[in-house]
Amino acid sequence: MTDAFVLLPYPPSTNRYWRNFRGRMVVSAEARAYKECAALEAKALGMKMLDCPVAVELELHPRLNKNGKASGTRIDLDNCIKVVLDAGNGVMWADDSQIVKLSAQISEPLPEGGVSMRVRAA
Repeated sequence: MTDAFVLLPYPPSTNRYWRNFRGRMVVSAEARAYKECAALEAKALGMKMLDCPVAVELELHPRLNKNGKASGTRIDLDNCIKVVLDAGNGVMWADDSQIVKLSAQISEPLPEGGVSMRVRAA
């Protein structure tokens, strides 16, 4: 599959990605859970790991409020990118050094929020 699309859950911010554990920086439980969820979503859609240069397009979808409008509280776009790209390592591509083109934007809100990701061979 050289062009794939997946809708991932709303990511944790990079501010909650790392934790200090006994003097060492480790990936937080929240970040590990997100990576596992992203891997399951990608595999369920039949996405195969690409071993070539890749282009990635991301759209961050804010959560909807009860009034049907986008939540004013959302993570910064740049804080979303690292988390989502790390979740793709070893699942959608072998290593994020394969990413040669990247685009990201804020998009329309969804009830639970999320991130749309399109991955294609570059």
